[in-house]
Amino acid sequence: MSTPLSTVTHEPPEPVTTGPASPMRERVAALTWLRARARVGPGEQASRAQHAKGKLTVRERLRLLFDEGTFTEIEAFRRHRATGFGLEDRRPYTDGVVCGWGQVHGRKVFAYAHDFRIFGGALGEAHAEKIHKVMDLAETTGAPIVGLCDGAGARIQEGVTALAGYGGIFQRNVRASGVIPQISVVVGPCAGGAAYSPALTDFVFMVRGVAQMFITGPDVVQAVTGESVTHEELGGADVHARSGVGSFVYDDEEACLADVRYLLSLLPANNRESAPALAPTDPPDRRVERLLDLVPVETGRAYDMREVIEEIVDDGEVLELHEQWAPNVVCALVRLDGRVTGVVANQPAQLAGVLDIDAAEKAARFVQFCDAFNIPLVTMVDTPGFLPGTDQEHGGVIRHGAKLLYAYCDATVPRVQLVLRKAYGGAYIVMDSRSIGADLSLAWPTNEIAVMGAEGAANIIFRREIAAAEDPKVVFDLRTEQYRQELMHPYYAAERGLVDDVIDPADTRSALIGALAMLRGKHRALPSRKHGNQPQ
Repeated sequence: MSTPLSTVTHEPPEPVTTGPASPMRERVAALTWLRARARVGPGEQASRAQHAKGKLTVRERLRLLFDEGTFTEIEAFRRHRATGFGLEDRRPYTDGVVCGWGQVHGRKVFAYAHDFRIFGGALGEAHAEKIHKVMDLAETTGAPIVGLCDGAGARIQEGVTALAGYGGIFQRNVRASGVIPQISVVVGPCAGGAAYSPALTDFVFMVRGVAQMFITGPDVVQAVTGESVTHEELGGADVHARSGVGSFVYDDEEACLADVRYLLSLLPANNRESAPALAPTDPPDRRVERLLDLVPVETGRAYDMREVIEEIVDDGEVLELHEQWAPNVVCALVRLDGRVTGVVANQPAQLAGVLDIDAAEKAARFVQFCDAFNIPLVTMVDTPGFLPGTDQEHGGVIRHGAKLLYAYCDATVPRVQLVLRKAYGGAYIVMDSRSIGADLSLAWPTNEIAVMGAEGAANIIFRREIAAAEDPKVVFDLRTEQYRQELMHPYYAAERGLVDDVIDPADTRSALIGALAMLRGKHRALPSRKHGNQPQ
């Protein structure tokens, strides 16, 4: 059943029997020819048309995704049984989707890939059943699944059976959620009902110029709203990088699929396993002296949290999700001492690191993913609080902020909080404080943990005194410093047991590695329940 992937697009030669003639040899020759015919697909002209759009063919993509020679295709001879609208005269093998399994970095991975050259990759009954089959195999054997999306939506000629096929995919997406990693790679159109499956998966990769995702296309938008918009403007890769739909965006398919492989190397096969560990290449006790100069002591000065993370983690390698969506919080997968770790960090270089609706939603989903797949969490805190304003309140910042709170409170993986500088108000609590279940809380000697900033606190506590003073500014400055010295000094939280240790920033790497090593055997029993009712 295993067949090598090929980029050959010309017609296979007629079957030739080798050796002495026999009925079995003739049938094997016919099988070989038929398999080659299915692998070639609609032929050279269709492949040239695919390349002209700037897109790879389905088997070129699979060749880039899997380790060489490891892909095993199933149901290559599947054909639809539909009639009407000329379908009975067009019954190509594969029915427009290639399904199977192979190895990525030596580990088993399943995949299905739409073939746009056949019916525009549109989904019909047989097409859907092939995807159902490979999704079921991935779930029951406990291995990740990758969907390469390049299809025109439901096959209109097959009517409601095509819609039912999508329903079966969605049901399986939900059933496998938190059980096996699910990755969608959008390398073409993904419209209508087809867009919902990527939205249900864990990660969505998109390629600029060829990927488009939308529920209703430009023609429908113009007919209903009068708005004229192109496919790219409506649902292109950069649009969804900002909307939060796209986790990663690339300029070409080769770079995209290389990072799909890299992501898979960081993930466990399923929720019963741990992510694969590597032999450390970076000393665990390495001091990070640059941190002493990288982060300003003054809480109002900005810096790039990404640089801090890169200094701490193994070899500076960081895989950041959703870079363009909610950039005021960083969510990334890294390695510490060879072990995969999830990092959630405020980003002072964007909106001073405040939390808002999008940041809370982005971080909550990432925390839930890491918890589902046994990936420990490090939360790096430097935030002045939640973003104030009517837009945030009317948009439901309470509800969205509660999502992040719920995600942390529900997480059972090892959790370490690191407070770099300011940690004010509800945002401090939400960013995995000890009070909501962080296993350990560490802080730098620049930390300021308080209900709010000293200036705001002085304005509230000493409002009348300041207003009645001959020189309000002198009294304000005096009371601000008093509040800072009494309630915001670097050891206030440590004195009350809410911070486990105040550390030298240069020792951050070794401190985190040591903490995670100690927590590796953590087990937390949960109450018996069907599931929680998390905020929506």
